[in-house]
Amino acid sequence: MAGNIGSKYYDIFLDYRIWLTKRDKGEVLNHYHFVLLEAINRKQSILLAAEELVISYRKAWGMVKEMEEHLGFPLVSSQRGGKEGSSTSLSEDGLRLLNAYITLKDEMDAMFKENVRKFFHSINV
Repeated sequence: MAGNIGSKYYDIFLDYRIWLTKRDKGEVLNHYHFVLLEAINRKQSILLAAEELVISYRKAWGMVKEMEEHLGFPLVSSQRGGKEGSSTSLSEDGLRLLNAYITLKDEMDAMFKENVRKFFHSINV
């Protein structure tokens, strides 16, 4: 909320997005891609991550493959079968990328919140 009830900016919000771009390719990873990576990391499964995000396994797997193609390195590592069954975890690079994104987003959220407060304070006169 950007102002008190009745102020002209009461229902107006300011938001931002973070995404990675690649020269001559445009957007490579957006917020939703990171949400998928986070779900894969938490569930240790693309299938369970897809179910959590209410998307098909095919779409989730396609997103992972597309990200890997754009970046040029694997983001996930899969283990087939065995006693404990199959699992998919983030690769070392995938986990490093996800953790860096989470840290950046947390820091930017804190900075953004303060600056948004200042912005709306300056226009709500």
